[in-house]
Amino acid sequence: MTEKNGHDLIDPSMMDLFRREVETYAAILSDGLQTIKIDPSATERLEPMMRAAHSIKGGARIIELNPAAEVAHSMEACFVAAQKRDLFLGPDQIDILLKDVDILIRISDILGETLQDWLTQHQTEIDQLISATEGILQPEDKGPSKPSVSKSPSPPPVRTEQTPAATKPVIADTSMLDLFKTEMETYITALNDGLLALENDPSATERLEPMMRATHSIKGGARVVELDQAVKIAHSMEDCFVGAQKGDFSLGPGQIDILFEGVDMLTQISGALGETLPGWLTQNQAEIDRVATRLSAILTGESPEPEPSAATIQTTAPPPTSVEPPDNPALVPLDGREERAVTESASEAKPYYGSDTQDKDRMVRVTAEKIERLMGEAGEVVVSTRWLSPFSNSLLDLKKNHIDMSNIFEELRDALDKKEDEEHVKALLSNAREKARECSQNLADRLTDLEMFTSTSVSLSDRLYHEVIGVRMRPFADGVSGFPRMMRDLAKEVGKKIKFDIVGKSTEVDRDILEKLDAPLTHLLRNAVDHGIEPPEDRIAAGKPETGNLRLEAVHRSGMLMITVSDDGRGIDLDRLRANILHKEMATVDMVEKLTEHELMEFLFLPGFSTANNVTEISGRGVGLDVVHNMVHEVGGVVRAVSKPGEGLSFHLELPLTLSVVRTFLVEIDKEPYAFPLARIDRCLVLSQDDIQTVEDREYFQFDDDNISLVNVHDVIGTNEPEHQENKFHVVVVSDRLNSYGLLVDNFLGEYDLVVRPLDPRLGKVPDINAVAIMLDGSPVLIFDVEDLVRSIDNLLTGRRLRKVSTPTERIGAKDQKSVLVVDDSITVREMERKLLENNGYRVEIAVDGLEGWNAVRTGHFDLVVSDVDMPRMNGIELITNIKNHATLKSLPVIIISYKDREEDRLGGLRAGANYYLTKSSFQDASFISAVVDLIGEA
Repeated sequence: MTEKNGHDLIDPSMMDLFRREVETYAAILSDGLQTIKIDPSATERLEPMMRAAHSIKGGARIIELNPAAEVAHSMEACFVAAQKRDLFLGPDQIDILLKDVDILIRISDILGETLQDWLTQHQTEIDQLISATEGILQPEDKGPSKPSVSKSPSPPPVRTEQTPAATKPVIADTSMLDLFKTEMETYITALNDGLLALENDPSATERLEPMMRATHSIKGGARVVELDQAVKIAHSMEDCFVGAQKGDFSLGPGQIDILFEGVDMLTQISGALGETLPGWLTQNQAEIDRVATRLSAILTGESPEPEPSAATIQTTAPPPTSVEPPDNPALVPLDGREERAVTESASEAKPYYGSDTQDKDRMVRVTAEKIERLMGEAGEVVVSTRWLSPFSNSLLDLKKNHIDMSNIFEELRDALDKKEDEEHVKALLSNAREKARECSQNLADRLTDLEMFTSTSVSLSDRLYHEVIGVRMRPFADGVSGFPRMMRDLAKEVGKKIKFDIVGKSTEVDRDILEKLDAPLTHLLRNAVDHGIEPPEDRIAAGKPETGNLRLEAVHRSGMLMITVSDDGRGIDLDRLRANILHKEMATVDMVEKLTEHELMEFLFLPGFSTANNVTEISGRGVGLDVVHNMVHEVGGVVRAVSKPGEGLSFHLELPLTLSVVRTFLVEIDKEPYAFPLARIDRCLVLSQDDIQTVEDREYFQFDDDNISLVNVHDVIGTNEPEHQENKFHVVVVSDRLNSYGLLVDNFLGEYDLVVRPLDPRLGKVPDINAVAIMLDGSPVLIFDVEDLVRSIDNLLTGRRLRKVSTPTERIGAKDQKSVLVVDDSITVREMERKLLENNGYRVEIAVDGLEGWNAVRTGHFDLVVSDVDMPRMNGIELITNIKNHATLKSLPVIIISYKDREEDRLGGLRAGANYYLTKSSFQDASFISAVVDLIGEA
């Protein structure tokens, strides 16, 4: 690309964007200058004006409008100097700066085909104004502050190609760095994809245009943030693509390797953006210069030939349109995702159902199409709700007709009692019949309308729900765009030929799951290249093609996200795997011989387990697969490995489609619903008494030739068993890597999709429970933490004698129970307190705030009140004060449970009359129940 045609690449939309920017920032500049002119002490206006001038300068550089960039730059320098108190902006200086604002507005207004002529006519005026502005920086008695800048009659594109070390990056706005970094991610992906496609098919010259545009956009963004090192690299690459487009030279393997070096250098610069960037640039300046020199050598035909290597890689490249950069780099939305190292451990990832407060303000990419669909659905909701008002009016009319009919029947009864004229009675009866017919017709019409509205509302709410869920989704390609390049480099490093395919790039994946997949998939792919696929000579000797196949696939199936990583390499030798298990003393000889193939493959996911002879820097077969297992189980999924010795190895990851909604299996326990994540259940069985066997006082049953321990869920979570048990036992089978357990529950309720809500963090870690959800009828349901539940079962089996499922226990009679009123506005806290109290034999009623609690204690009988402090309508202190001032309630004991643990809060509660003041951490030990027993005794 040459200097003269630089403006040809500027999209008209960029001109419109720059015009709107100038309008916004010019208003800030004008207002600020006028304020300082009136009040010279208003120095706080200098910062927003400096930022405004800097932004105008950046926008002018993007569209290569040099005069506007120079005007804005000189203004910015004045504001910076004024901030440092190196100069004082008096009325004369402000007048000059206001003229700068005017000329910027005039330039933005004239943007278009006539701009060149206008600039030529007014070049002298612009030059004089810039000189006057620069004169503000240097008093007249000291001479010019810097050499005058020669002006050309036309505004050439800004091409600052000076030595990178001579310019120190000056970033006035960190948001510009974030934007530039996001741009770099998009364009680097385009460059990697294009170069890989060109390497596989040298005739694919149509990929040169999008790559040239990508480097051109990177260059423009680097100029905005004044990062001359990135400008130099991108400019050299751009010239290479332009030269290849013109046919001046061809890009062979050696040249493409050098261009990949340029891409890598841009990636490193992008990763170093921040406070440490100047130091990083200084430390790596020699390497940057070396890459720039090698790129320049391509233009002169002096590029070195590629080093001899048998390693190549073929990738299935996306169509050219998929790598087109956005028309407007300044409008690329921010993703907010932080880069993670591929060695991230599962313990560093986010909890399954937890929330990360640091992510509350993050920005995410949402396509315009999704937003438009969401707005369309929201519009339908607004329209449909307007139907309710006339429907309500029609019900009022029906009620009025019903009242009229009732009045007629009253008149008819009176007439019959008084034995009035027969004709009058017949008239009343006729009127009653007509009103009854009218009411029946109206009622039928309203029921029909309501049925139609219900059907429409169900359909609309379902569509709206799926659209909202879709906002959280991103194409699978967004998370794996760097893998083709990584596979290509690894193949060259280990001297192998690999064909790498990604299938299902458009498959939508929850953005949180997509981020978590980076480390596991990276490890699996590196393992496959390093240890799974054989060298070319070994493959030929085994009768295979010398090019190995590596496949990454994502697909939605049965309401789950299925991801498969497969290769056609050597696979896993099961005999060798058994030998490794024995060598590491993980099982006895007899046990190893009896292990099934599936059970043997599970050993691969144990920490530190490996079947590779040599552990390389690239990977070690099996080492680190526990990271894969932990990540998958963390989000409620499962992973399994399938090997065909000599033919290949496949890893199958089954994950939920989204983390905000989980597919669950509901069971009934002590007349309450509980949920198991469906992906964490092995089996759901209905057993009879004959299926249950006892050995050494432990009950178990057989399934698929396995003996599975039977555990009563009431023993695990401390709930009461039903008074009567049928001869059928409902069992949910759960497991970890080594053990399977059958949990006996009261009943099966079926599968449900639940919207997950995290537990109140003030509760801490609730044993065996991971999250909470709300049913359609408004009742809460607790979601089990299966990993924690299995650990609780392990502890239970080693330290307690279990009740037999065939000997049910009787519940305590309700008439003997003591009654407790729980008052709290948090549904989670209320349920936790209720369950703790009921599990200890107390009868519990609840109130959702202080006012409802106050009404409850005056109308019912309670032995104890348990109250929160901060509640709507009436807080806990006011409730206790009312109780203690009441003639008949003042002796009622009260316990305060609050998250406030300051001494003054505790004293305030006790002064109000509370008998105990506990924090909500008391749920984790026996202090809460001990306080209850102390005040009212055991249940």
